[in-house]
Amino acid sequence: MRFVETCGAVLAAGLLLSGSAWAASGKLVLYTSQPDKIAAETVAAFNKQEPQVEVEVFRSGTTEIMNKLAAELVGGAPKADLLFIADAVSMEQLKADGRLAAYAQADVQAFPAGTYDPDKSYFGTKLITTGIIYNKAAPSKPASWLDLLKPEAKGQVVLPSPLYSGAAAIHMAALDGSSLGSDYYQRLAANGADAAKGNGAVVTAVAGGQKMYGIIVEFMALNARDKGSPVDFVFPKEGVSAVTEPVAILKTAHNPEAAKAFVAFLLSKPGQELAVAQGFLPARTDVAPPPGFPKTADLHILPLDLAKTAADADLLKRQFTDLFGG
Repeated sequence: MRFVETCGAVLAAGLLLSGSAWAASGKLVLYTSQPDKIAAETVAAFNKQEPQVEVEVFRSGTTEIMNKLAAELVGGAPKADLLFIADAVSMEQLKADGRLAAYAQADVQAFPAGTYDPDKSYFGTKLITTGIIYNKAAPSKPASWLDLLKPEAKGQVVLPSPLYSGAAAIHMAALDGSSLGSDYYQRLAANGADAAKGNGAVVTAVAGGQKMYGIIVEFMALNARDKGSPVDFVFPKEGVSAVTEPVAILKTAHNPEAAKAFVAFLLSKPGQELAVAQGFLPARTDVAPPPGFPKTADLHILPLDLAKTAADADLLKRQFTDLFGG
């Protein structure tokens, strides 16, 4: 479904949100790590529902956004109403610091447990999972995370670094606590796996044949495949880690009613259909996924203790650096 078609569906379903009890209007300041094009599409679709809201966007990586917000909080003048960033670990840290406002009325009935905060202080808007990309010339098609430890994969695996990628940090924490064992990354290193800075470098290495296998977020691999790269992607049988791209309202929000309207849009069926049109797996179980993706309800997401992950973040990064270098 193209973006224009999705906007039509948003309008047709329209009145679901446009007559909201919030009568949303005024200026809304959004800090987001979404890519520029996707952020612009998201705001445009929201404004079809809430034309009286003027959305001001600051877009950067999650780390820079968190640094900017921290500086503003120290200065006593936070500007953002909403955060819409890559991973829930950062949200968990803000929640622990008492920075997020609960949104008790948010409708999460169609969302799997674990995609949103039980206290409703932040909400996952999609599932960005991490699995295995492989070059079609590889000696075998992987089906398990353990396949990356086999002799035929020796020296042929590339993975993103948690020092640069939030999804990679989530993935390392999820595998560390899974049935694969806390030594899985040690075994990867012993089998000659190499680290790249981010997921883009993983695609480049596998598509170019420098490596036969890679650990990567699914949409980048599937997009590369659909554009003709000689690669494919698998969701390993043990399960996948997931970044939920959560959204949250700050306690210091200047326009909380417009912020609630924005969150409600992202969680609604039209909002989730927009995510699908942008190539993402929806968090809602009642919205069909993009072609080539499993249904959200059928996906096995590896469990993750977000509070522990937030507390252990620096330790995991040091362990990764010790194994693969900076």
